[in-house]
Amino acid sequence: MTEPRVVKFDTRRELALQLRACIDAARAGLDLFDPDFAVYPLGSLEVDTLLRAFLARGGRLRLALHDTAHIERHTPRFLRLLRDYSHLCECRQTPRSLRQLTDSFCIGDGRDIVRRFHSDHLRGEASFGELAAIELPRHRFDAIWVESRITLQPTIAGL
Repeated sequence: MTEPRVVKFDTRRELALQLRACIDAARAGLDLFDPDFAVYPLGSLEVDTLLRAFLARGGRLRLALHDTAHIERHTPRFLRLLRDYSHLCECRQTPRSLRQLTDSFCIGDGRDIVRRFHSDHLRGEASFGELAAIELPRHRFDAIWVESRITLQPTIAGL
């Protein structure tokens, strides 16, 4: 077993690097929450490749967000991934009562997390194997998930 580690970041590049590390390490589940995922590189080739490998291994992706506009307009590659792996991916949109939530995080297998402290800023940290760092965001994600409704569903005509 590897030693737990925490990495602080404050740039988009560092966020993307830690996010890729979290996705790459995940085997069973990825849970992501962000108001709109505008700073997440979901449409990049590198993240698409990692997510496809994760889903091909049977991993499950759950994504919760306030607003789908950025994903719908700027991440066609991610929308194709949702269509191709619709049986392993689910996206949910929060109700208006939760729109004040401003944190942002990606939890991998309930043991790793990449989180920004506030969605308006890039400052955050990635914790790998530090289970105490997961506890509050895990409960937070579960509560958000229960309250949210399904969105970004593939249809016969596309998304």
